[in-house]
Parts: sequence; structure tokens; C-alpha cells
Amino acid sequence: MTDESAVMIDGPWTHRTVSAAGTRFHVVDAGDGPLVLLLHGFPQFWWSWHEQLPALAAAGYRAVAVDLRGYGASDKPPRGYDLVTLASDAAGLIRALGEAEAVVVGHATGGLLGWTMATHFPSVVRRLAVLAMPHPLRLPWAMLAAEQGWAARPLLGFQLPVLPERRLLARDATRVGTLLREWSRPGWPDQTTERLCRDAFQIPGVAHCSVECHRWLVRSQVRPDGRRYMRRMRRPIGAPTLHMHGGLDPFLLAGTARGSGRYVDAPYRWRMVEGAGHFPHQERPERVNASLLSWLEDSEPDM
Repeated sequence: MTDESAVMIDGPWTHRTVSAAGTRFHVVDAGDGPLVLLLHGFPQFWWSWHEQLPALAAAGYRAVAVDLRGYGASDKPPRGYDLVTLASDAAGLIRALGEAEAVVVGHATGGLLGWTMATHFPSVVRRLAVLAMPHPLRLPWAMLAAEQGWAARPLLGFQLPVLPERRLLARDATRVGTLLREWSRPGWPDQTTERLCRDAFQIPGVAHCSVECHRWLVRSQVRPDGRRYMRRMRRPIGAPTLHMHGGLDPFLLAGTARGSGRYVDAPYRWRMVEGAGHFPHQERPERVNASLLSWLEDSEPDM
């Protein structure tokens, strides 16, 4: 059986355990300077940022990639997978790391947390960068369109009880590798990335916890908690925002993400990452790093 040692990968970084809001988080820390908090997506773990950690550290930032609640070597409690709780985790983690605020960079599910943090916990978000995720208010309507609804059909499959977890874990977590390939550009992922993600999902509890967030995302649309969340998300975001999206993303289409700037009452920069699918920071890391660093260094990031 795979255990949490599977995500303790050596590199130019330090593995740490940090407690925030009563939950234990595994973080990977590199560099010194202003804090940049990196939030991964599905079906991954902190390793998805392994190309950004050294680049940010070399540019004078303290880059911290976290295993979200339910993933990797972080705690896996039975509940707390709604976006507000997960965003609260990340906000608490910033304070636990000794900072009052941070640049928040989120991919996919982590991008949803970023959007949510900037609305629900604005004081801790100095700047926001989102990859491969539209603003949450765009998602429900986009899913009604035939093309986007079909592309995101795995979300509906995750609503079933028990079966999605079993499918993710069957045959040495083959499904995890399949999702990575189906959602990315041709030729990605590399064997190392696929193997690491498949191993990470076989850590007890990860498959179930990762699916629970997707269940909440869909089921909450017709519940009071989901309606409250959506009402709160109408508040304009006041943090400068960089929004990057893979031009070849077959899961969340670029047209779905484009236009999210209408919810940002601050400098907003849209960047299409050509030749990348749903994982632009891994598929085209040099392009994403260049865009991210130039935006961080720009004192007036308004275009």
C-alpha cells in the first residue's frame, strides 16, 4: 500500500508540516522573500509546481506549495471539502507561515480556491494568479452550453457514490494517468509525472477526499450553502489578477474562462498559453514562469 512517503520528493526545497485551523498541512518551501502560495489542482498534489518553486525562489520570492486538505501528506478529515472551508484553510496557512498576506497562485481546483479567497478573505490576497479555471460565476452557465457541458462530463460522473473512487484506484490508479493525458496537449505527461500522481492517489483517503470537492461543487448549486456562496462571489475582486489558460484545454475551454475579468475590480491580465492543455504550468513551464514573473515584477499590472 502506498503511504505518504510517496510525496516526499527530494529537490531544491524543504518539506515541512504546518498546522492551520486545526488541520495539519504538508508544504514544500523554497526561497526567501515575499510569500507566493501555490495551490494545486486535480488529480495532482504539490509536485505540480516543481517547475515554479525554483524559478520563484531564484527571482527572490518565498514559494510554498501545499498539499491541499485531503491530498498528499496533509490531513484527510471526513468533511470540509466545500470551497469556503478549503479557502479558509489556505488563508489560515498564510498566517501560519508567518505572513499577513501572500500572492496566491492556483491551478484548476486551486484556482477556484484562489477566486474564493480573493472574495471571502481579501485581506490575505495581495495578488491573485489563476490557471485553467474560470471565475466560479461563469461555470454554471457554461455547463449548459453543449460543447463545455460535454467537455466537463467527468464532473457529473463524480456525483455517483463510491464508484468514482474505485475507478480512480483500479489497476494501479490507471484512471489518474488517463485523465492527465486526456486533459493535456499530445505527448504529456512524462512518465515521472504520471507515476508520481498515480502513487499519490493511492495514499489512503486521497481518492475519496479529492472527489468530495467536485461533489460539493455540483450538488451545492441547488442547496442554501451553494446559493450563499454564489451570492458572495458576486462581490468584485480587489486584488490585481493574472489569468492564464491553455489554448488547447479540452476540459475547461478557453472560451469559458475568457471574460472572467468582469468580476475583477482591479488590474486584470489575461494570457493564453498556446500549445498547452489543462496543465499549462507543467506542459509549458517556461512560458508560464515568464508570464508569472513579469507580472509579479510589474508595479502596475494593468494589461
